[in-house]
Amino acid sequence: MALFGLFNKKKKETLDKGLEKTRKSVFSKLAHVVAGKSTVDAEVLDNLEEVLVTSDVGVETTLKIIERIEARVAKDKYLGTSELNGILKDETVALLNENENGEYSIEEKVKAKKPYVIMVVGVNGVGKTTTIGKLANKFKTVGMKVMLGAADTFRAAAIEQLKIWSDRVGVPITAQHMGADPASVAFDTVTAAVAQDADVVIIDTAGRLHNKSHLMDELSKIKRVMQKVVDDAPHEIMLVLDASTGQNAFEQAKQFIAATEVNALALTKLDGTAKGGVVIGVSDQFKVPVRYIGVGEQIDDLQEFNKEEFVDSLFHN
Repeated sequence: MALFGLFNKKKKETLDKGLEKTRKSVFSKLAHVVAGKSTVDAEVLDNLEEVLVTSDVGVETTLKIIERIEARVAKDKYLGTSELNGILKDETVALLNENENGEYSIEEKVKAKKPYVIMVVGVNGVGKTTTIGKLANKFKTVGMKVMLGAADTFRAAAIEQLKIWSDRVGVPITAQHMGADPASVAFDTVTAAVAQDADVVIIDTAGRLHNKSHLMDELSKIKRVMQKVVDDAPHEIMLVLDASTGQNAFEQAKQFIAATEVNALALTKLDGTAKGGVVIGVSDQFKVPVRYIGVGEQIDDLQEFNKEEFVDSLFHN
């Protein structure tokens, strides 16, 4: 039990460090909101709204949080500004809990479906391949047999980068030459995974959005071909977003969710940005669960997203 507690403490410290830029930005703004005020009044709430919007939480999600705090103020009458931070945490977590659709456990997923097939989507440059490598490491660390598929065949660099991660983590990869049919790579990967009794398959895909219908057709073809081997693959379509792009991440999420059946999100590069509020906005607005967040460059700095820990780190003074 002590070891488990130590692990959680280390994880939380990494999360706190990863969100440091966002937290400092948010707190310098919050300090101005409550300066010279003893109670939470309309002016404080107006200023808080501006803080959240400029922290990339997004307008719609910000308005929901403000409405919740207004309801608390109306009920409790004279809430002091010293209590604002705690209320902000409570109401943000409550909002995110409304979007929750059950606890996520890769072990439970694999028990139900084996091999458990994850197809990873996202534009180039968001950290997609790195996220796949870190995921493979995370799953292998808990004793899973993992296989990778290099189905982003439009860029030689993508195939080579995934091969490097395959070697680094020590998991097998299926790859062909640049320009090969992505569906063919996916088919070979899933076929090998079944033959070798793998637990998890992670398929990389090309990151292009300039032609949504082409993207949709390509991803649909990959799915159809994989289903010849595993009838309900992929079990998860994970969209990787770069948190440092702020509102652009919202736009990418909107387009990918319209183009394919995204049912999981991973947000990267939180340690290098003050735009960490985007995690809250994206999670709320698209009703797609955030599964993983990248809070550092180390191989184990991809963390499972925990709403309470994230909000505590974000608004921690």
